[in-house]
Amino acid sequence: MSGRSFMQRRRKAFSRLFVAALGAVVLISESYWDARGMIVGDLLFLIGLVLVGVATVGRLWCGLYIAGYKTNTLITVGPYSVCRNPLYLFSLLGGIGLGLANETVTLALVIAAAFLSYYPFVIGAEEKNLLRIHGVDFDRYVANTPRLCPSWNRLREPEEYTVRPRAFRRAIFDAMLFVWMAGVLELVEALHAHHVLPTLFLLY
Repeated sequence: MSGRSFMQRRRKAFSRLFVAALGAVVLISESYWDARGMIVGDLLFLIGLVLVGVATVGRLWCGLYIAGYKTNTLITVGPYSVCRNPLYLFSLLGGIGLGLANETVTLALVIAAAFLSYYPFVIGAEEKNLLRIHGVDFDRYVANTPRLCPSWNRLREPEEYTVRPRAFRRAIFDAMLFVWMAGVLELVEALHAHHVLPTLFLLY
């Protein structure tokens, strides 16, 4: 634990607090577009579902390679050959997707802004730790692989790869979180429509 930064140690706590705050907003608000019966809300929902699907599959892809290996093994193939932090990239897409699935642009922008404000510090701290562990191998990896924006022409995948089944099973449940949350958003929308939950303000 002593080798981990404050950002790394508090990442989950900050994330849970942020999700709880957004959840509270969702419970007392409603989409402007949905409340007005405009097709914009349906389009936002569709785009959001597409992004949630991409995020779920992407996180499963990352989990296939990284689950059970953590920082002791430098993974540079599969999704980790196109960028150094694909798990965070797909999480960002999933977060934006959930914001849009709520049929609002506002939540998507808030989620994107929060991620881009906080997670670069987390990534920087993690990369310092990886450099300490892997030295010149990580330096070489950094020099040839972008941090977050993927370079798909660099994709390299082995013919065979050893998967840790127990760790991957946990990764599956983590990846499915975005799908489950999209379902919860639909339930909340229905509760608003039936006036079970109050609508104190509208979000664009």
